[in-house]
Amino acid sequence: MGSSANTETTNFTTASPPSNHNHQPTTVVASNPNHTPSESDASKKRRTGMLPLEVGTRVSCLWRDGKYHPVKVIERRKNHSDGNNEYEYYVHYTEFNRRLDEWINLDQLDLDSVECALDEKVEDKVTSLKMTRHQKRKIDETHVEGHEELDAASLREHEEFTKVKNIATIELGKYEIETWYFSPFPPEYNDCVKLFFCEFCLNFMKRKEQLQRHMRKCDLKHPPGDEIYRSSTLSMFEVDGKKNKVYAQNLCYLAKLFLDHKTLYYDVDLFLFYILCECDDRGCHMVGYFSKEKHSEEAYNLACILTLPPYQRKGYGKFLIAFSYELSKKEGKVGTPERPLSDLGLVSYRGYWTRILLDILKKHKGNISIKELSDMTAIKAEDILSTLQSLELIQYRKGQHVICADPKVLDRHLKAAGRGGLDVDVSKMIWTPYKEQS
Repeated sequence: MGSSANTETTNFTTASPPSNHNHQPTTVVASNPNHTPSESDASKKRRTGMLPLEVGTRVSCLWRDGKYHPVKVIERRKNHSDGNNEYEYYVHYTEFNRRLDEWINLDQLDLDSVECALDEKVEDKVTSLKMTRHQKRKIDETHVEGHEELDAASLREHEEFTKVKNIATIELGKYEIETWYFSPFPPEYNDCVKLFFCEFCLNFMKRKEQLQRHMRKCDLKHPPGDEIYRSSTLSMFEVDGKKNKVYAQNLCYLAKLFLDHKTLYYDVDLFLFYILCECDDRGCHMVGYFSKEKHSEEAYNLACILTLPPYQRKGYGKFLIAFSYELSKKEGKVGTPERPLSDLGLVSYRGYWTRILLDILKKHKGNISIKELSDMTAIKAEDILSTLQSLELIQYRKGQHVICADPKVLDRHLKAAGRGGLDVDVSKMIWTPYKEQS
């Protein structure tokens, strides 16, 4: 997870250990031509000989939980700041998501655990020879989360291009946030480890002083575009990518730091962006957003969704999903999120679909069809069918699907689906569908 903190930071310097003037005299051993080096001598020699570690090396690394975890070396570079010209390594924790990849120092590695690095192509070829066609397909299905649309060559090219996080942290409003993934910022930002964002117009700068000068001139206190929803301290703004191109592109750069998707939409003209904000006397502060195509032939009502790390686990993601369906209802259409869905995306949507559909089934008297459920909820019939089938609430009898709605079973599934998050108060929405705008 990305961490958040106040932007004021404290630097700690590690002092050298004090010298011990009362130390015991050193014992000198005369060299012996027949002397066999000790295990520790051999180990040290072996470790010295393997440095610097090659890209692809697998080794154990000390993580923030104080335990060693298996990692793979993704990249390396010389650390000129320590005066020793030692290498530091960019590693992927093989047990965890790519968002936790990071640069580490040599002293965090257990060199006794080093496994020899195989050439990637040779390793792939050996693995490929050992796998049946069915096993290959299963690997492809389960190991390309978020990239199901890519073939093997494209996936390798994507992972190579995005393998190293280029920006480590960003400052956005009162938060300093650790990033999760690579984002293709313009070349002039290649040497930056931290970027400073204006939280209102989303312009980004290399230095804090630049941001401070910008903030004195920036007259925005909320996202550009129309405020289409306000309830208590929450507001939603609709931003047209064609009318506010720079803002929309900056939003995509920012979002890509936390989304491991193949595509970054440079052609923002085709999209509408819905920015959710927490509002106070200083302005409207972005907590997350979703985007949707202005015209989707596949009936997609959501293309991309993100809740920023400081605001996660507060129900905002569920609110954004619910809001996308309320827009579909006002359009008089059924909607569905853009495919493919990642595993986490499917869990979020399946939870939303479960809560909405089972609430209706609990309250409804008499028979109800999939078509009627779709008309009431704006959820696509295929999504309703797959959700009810996954809950084993639907049977196929006499040529048609029959919903089995036992109240106790519904209650059990609703409890498992968890809380529904923040409610969308439809009476607070003021919105005209895009097709009706002049």
